[in-house]
Amino acid sequence: MEVCNSTLENGFILVGILDGSGFPELLCATITALYFLALTSNGLLLLVITMDARLHVPMYLLLWQLSLMDLLLTSVITPKAVIDFLIKDNTISFGGCALQMFLELTLGSAEDLLLAFMAYDRYVAICHPLNYTILMSHKVCWLMIATSWSLASLSALGYSIYTMQYPFCKSRQIRHLFCEIPPLLKLACADTSTYELMVYVMGVTLLIPPLAAILASYSLILFTVLHMPSNEGRKKALVTCSSHLTVVGMWYGGAIVMYVLPSSFHSPKQDNISSVFYTIFTPALNPLIYSLRNKEVTGALRRVLGKRLLSVQSTF
Repeated sequence: MEVCNSTLENGFILVGILDGSGFPELLCATITALYFLALTSNGLLLLVITMDARLHVPMYLLLWQLSLMDLLLTSVITPKAVIDFLIKDNTISFGGCALQMFLELTLGSAEDLLLAFMAYDRYVAICHPLNYTILMSHKVCWLMIATSWSLASLSALGYSIYTMQYPFCKSRQIRHLFCEIPPLLKLACADTSTYELMVYVMGVTLLIPPLAAILASYSLILFTVLHMPSNEGRKKALVTCSSHLTVVGMWYGGAIVMYVLPSSFHSPKQDNISSVFYTIFTPALNPLIYSLRNKEVTGALRRVLGKRLLSVQSTF
């Protein structure tokens, strides 16, 4: 295998899920629709939570951050994938690949941690309501947000720099939707076994403890809910918990397949599919599951949109 770092000049070719699909046009239309759904729903949530002072509480500040992360994550990946498919040009520069990897790792890792903090917030609200303002003060909330962003960005910076310093072979085809560490390492013309172990450790560290914390929080929540005297309250809480856990399963499931399971257990095609779940599907579904069915959020949305409509009408 010839070693050639012409990738510095010519970049890479992304051969993602749209190129290997039997119905690429339909898949492209679906991905585009999901992107616009993510753009609209997350954008609305950001607007509503920002403008309504009644939502400036820890629970909704965490949801605001989740919407921001989802919006940025899907925007880093989806528009390029769709445009590349439409213009039939799947190339990405060396620098563009490094930047995309850094942003995806930062946003993905930050969301891993944030989802665990959100589960803890719900646990405190349901199981320890009298101590909620102490255990989940604004200071604690912002500390959680700062921890998510800082740990994620530092980890992403180190791994992105280390990945891109490898010599790459003449085959520039990355069999993936976007630049991500595991598929990119398959092009390296050097021994990557030690680094692959480091990537595995990163995956385990950033995925398994947050997932365990989420499952523990929801287990305690369900235990508390099952002892509620109200049947309606139990039913509502169970539906909410199950929908939250469905989204959590999609997010962490796809990421665990990519970063924790040995490569012999999954093919590049399966990697492509799993990456779609945590970069396209989940950002589109999160607002619908976590927020837009919430009475406080829908009420705030009506108030904000009502004010906007009144201000528009008053100008005519």
